Amino acid sequence: MHDEPIDPFNGDPADPSAGLDDPAEDAQLDPLSEVERQDVLEDLADLEIYQALLGPTGVRGLVIECEDCHEPHYFDWDLLRGNLRHLLSSGRPRVHEPAFDPDPDHYVTWEYARGYADGVHDTLAEGTDDEDEPAN
Repeated sequence: MHDEPIDPFNGDPADPSAGLDDPAEDAQLDPLSEVERQDVLEDLADLEIYQALLGPTGVRGLVIECEDCHEPHYFDWDLLRGNLRHLLSSGRPRVHEPAFDPDPDHYVTWEYARGYADGVHDTLAEGTDDEDEPAN
């Protein structure tokens, strides 16, 4: 007698679940390298800056083109932060699902956010350069 149902595809080469990942294999993934950890930590720091600068303008988060499904995925600030922290602690990305009916007007790409932050930084740096110049 079995406690759980018998797998009707056990040993069948046409098993429809054969292409699915084995959870035991997931546990054997290598941890993040030091370079990968540093990249994730930098992404977390950048995310804080982007949210501080773009959040007040109505931007709710970032859109990322998924390498697996080639679809845009919309992440609000907290969800993306949580995903990065999970990657940092577990070494694995979370399973992703597309957001339900997001408004693309409220999300920007990493590149846009980086450019915006660089522009703000450059503008502030120019203002301090002007103050340092002696008046004629």
